[in-house]
Amino acid sequence: MIHDKDYIIRIVKQFSEFLSKMILGGKNEGDLSELDRVFDTNMRDTFKMSFEELALKSSAEMIDLVGTKDTAHHIPYFELLGHLFYFKNKENPSPDYASKAKAFYEIYLQKSGIFSMQIVSRINELKA
Repeated sequence: MIHDKDYIIRIVKQFSEFLSKMILGGKNEGDLSELDRVFDTNMRDTFKMSFEELALKSSAEMIDLVGTKDTAHHIPYFELLGHLFYFKNKENPSPDYASKAKAFYEIYLQKSGIFSMQIVSRINELKA
């Protein structure tokens, strides 16, 4: 059971790192179809649904979804959700994506107790 939890958190962290690289580097690096395939695979592995299905849920529903996970995994999930909606907002600007990214980043900062200038900057960017 512990091994399964370690695997899940590793998948979440790898997906979060992948999104961070996509945000910083943009989609210009690498084969676009390969990046899309990796993104879709990570979505299915992490959330058991496509991004489109996840995006239809309200922030409260996603918070409840994270709440069903192991408590030790909440912080990485909120960071991942922030990265996910920030990335998708950069790709296709949407007030809904921006507000979800901001909300999840704020929850991440609050729960983690970490001060991340990069995330604070993204929150400020999303407010503008």
